[in-house]
Amino acid sequence: MKLYEGKRNRGYVEVCVNGVPLNPRLDLHKHSVTGYEWGYPGSGPAQLALALLADHLNDDKQALARYQSFKSRVIATLPDDGWTLTSDQIDEALQAVPAKA
Repeated sequence: MKLYEGKRNRGYVEVCVNGVPLNPRLDLHKHSVTGYEWGYPGSGPAQLALALLADHLNDDKQALARYQSFKSRVIATLPDDGWTLTSDQIDEALQAVPAKA
């Protein structure tokens, strides 16, 4: 099982998967070249949702189809001061997240 963790450190945002920095997957879509964010529905949260789902699903096509809904339902609601998500929690959240048409 993977553990995803987001935290703020001296004004910078860090997101890791099992202690390793999460690849932002700018190759799939460049929402935010300045980095990840969470707690609201903007470009930084979109980049985080895409990167997180691409890593978790290991399927770029599915990640691209689902990340905007995942951003709205999950990433936009994460607490500002930091968070953790397990693979199981992401799978559970994805059950309620539709793919875009």
